[in-house]
Amino acid sequence: MKYTYEAAEKSQVKLNVTLDKEDWEKAIRGAYEKNKGKYNIPGFRKGHVPFSVIVGQYGKGFFYEDALNNAIGEYYPQILKTEAKNIYAVGDPQFSLENIDENGVSFIAMIPVMPEVKIEAYKGIKIEKVEYNVTDEDVEKDIERLRDRNSREVNVTDRACQKGDIVVIDFSGSVDGVKFEGGTAENYRLELGSGSFIPGFEEQVEGMKIDEEKDINVTFPEDYSAPLAGKAAVFAIKLHEIIVKELPEVNDEFIKDATGEETLEAYKTKIRENMQKENDKRASNETEDKLLAAIAEKTTVEIPECMIDDEVNNMVNQLSYRLMYQGLKYEDYLKVTGQTDESVRASYKEQATDRVKKQLIVNKIIELEKITATDEEIEEKIAEQAASVNKTAEEYKKTMDPRQKEYIANAIVVDKLFAFLTTNNEIA
Repeated sequence: MKYTYEAAEKSQVKLNVTLDKEDWEKAIRGAYEKNKGKYNIPGFRKGHVPFSVIVGQYGKGFFYEDALNNAIGEYYPQILKTEAKNIYAVGDPQFSLENIDENGVSFIAMIPVMPEVKIEAYKGIKIEKVEYNVTDEDVEKDIERLRDRNSREVNVTDRACQKGDIVVIDFSGSVDGVKFEGGTAENYRLELGSGSFIPGFEEQVEGMKIDEEKDINVTFPEDYSAPLAGKAAVFAIKLHEIIVKELPEVNDEFIKDATGEETLEAYKTKIRENMQKENDKRASNETEDKLLAAIAEKTTVEIPECMIDDEVNNMVNQLSYRLMYQGLKYEDYLKVTGQTDESVRASYKEQATDRVKKQLIVNKIIELEKITATDEEIEEKIAEQAASVNKTAEEYKKTMDPRQKEYIANAIVVDKLFAFLTTNNEIA
């Protein structure tokens, strides 16, 4: 087996592989041995048909496809291992056949590889610092959420429903008199004014009374998923219940019962401090992202499509996990939102590309500045994590996942990187 390789466009390596007659014959014989149990020719027991008989009847070409696949499976990993320092594959290759006959075979593998990252500058960049300060309104909103969590639901029977009410309804939707998938439900809880349904739906439910039935007319948005996009629909509605939330009065007694704090003012002080910590963390993350975005503008990199696709897959998986914790399947989410898997993935592509580019930049600067995590720093971080769960470092290590130490090291390196970038750029 012989091979050559060369850089190609779009962060690929072109690998040319040639098997001479001897290697190719070996691959053909290997294909025969691997599959001989399947061959059945009259006059021979199944699995005992000689190689020469099959060749005489069908020609050696009978084995070419299997032999080629076996050869690729054998030689391609060998080449990657041998050229590990020169070919850093980041995805599956695309194979194409150049030549094949009794005398040998040659094929090409286009391999997506780790792209070259060219950063024009990552020091001396000026950006505006991101800041988020807690307002009185923020504190009041938190208190309102606390009231909502401690509210009780009361059924209303003496009036029509209105915005802000929770209604329990049956609905059945149809387009041109034909019901459509996902358009029917019974005893569905809907908060009027939440914007959960398509425009016009909730507004037309407002004013209905208990046991009232009504047809409402809506039009699906143009950007809704096919085949409902832009279609006029009729929903048959029956209202069963009207529910309102009774909110507790905000005073010291309520705060003590709900939170354990002695007074309303003490709670406000504590929540303001906690919110500011969260705001500072958020602001720091956004400032770091803003700095990376500025560096990205001064960076040239050709990202292989497979790396972007992998990140899109990660984002879709993360969405699926979030939905799962909310008790909703990804497939049901698509129906409710009028999207398709393809449209969701397409909407993520730009963000995925941005994420991959920034991660490549991070890795490149770490490489250039030779940023590492020392054993002492790792041990210190382990001790901190152990103390947070009331364990000694040695006790904690016994429960650690084998990969956790690597995660800790990576986190330390990233923290040191952003400390470096903060020091070497103008953030004001």
